[in-house]
Amino acid sequence: MQTQIKAQMTESSGTRINKYLSEVGFCSRREADKLIDAGRVTINGNVPEMGTKINPGDQIRVDGKLISEPEEEHVYIAFNKPIGIVCTTDLKAEKNNIIDFINHPKRIFPIGRLDKESEGLILLTSDGDIVNKILRAKNNHEKEYVVTVDKPITKTFIHKMANGIPILDTITNKCEVRQINTYKFNIVLTQGLNRQIRRMCDYLGYKITKLKRIRIMNIILDQQIGKWRDLSKKEMAEVNRLIADSSKTYED
Repeated sequence: MQTQIKAQMTESSGTRINKYLSEVGFCSRREADKLIDAGRVTINGNVPEMGTKINPGDQIRVDGKLISEPEEEHVYIAFNKPIGIVCTTDLKAEKNNIIDFINHPKRIFPIGRLDKESEGLILLTSDGDIVNKILRAKNNHEKEYVVTVDKPITKTFIHKMANGIPILDTITNKCEVRQINTYKFNIVLTQGLNRQIRRMCDYLGYKITKLKRIRIMNIILDQQIGKWRDLSKKEMAEVNRLIADSSKTYED
């Protein structure tokens, strides 16, 4: 009987158990495989085989603890982060963390990060499977910023910022840079180096007085500071199109 149950689950058209655990943000697919192999995962009280699929209504438990139901829809939100809020899920280590500030009813986490001193658009989700796809989407993962510096911008500054700056033992990729006024410029990055724009400006002798992210891929910052909104179906459809060729965390 036990064998028949396992076979029926495996042949079903549902979602593989390792992928499911990743999608709900419980762990990576590799970690899920280890949990399954160790017999720590159950589906409706039965220990599944590797590759077993689940269907809506199935109860998934890890070490006896019930995991979110598979039919639950994921959350995808755009947040206008204020200065001073830290993009971390470590609630104990940082009082002014993004999770407590938003206080969303579902368990969410940021896709990438935005410095504490910076403000603007950041995406958050409950979908663990999409995070690495977005972060690895390379040229399709454009991030646009408006930056204000402490002294007049020159043509040389714009040219050097656009053509690569030596920081963190590498040369930054070429990027789009456009001067807005005497102290302000617009920059579009496809890299995600640590404090990249600040380090680039520091190298050229400039200090940033304000840094605001206004776009991630097709998502435009359009809400007041400190406010968040759900992404529309149209926006998510375009996000999925842009990351279609992005490498995954772990292939089935």
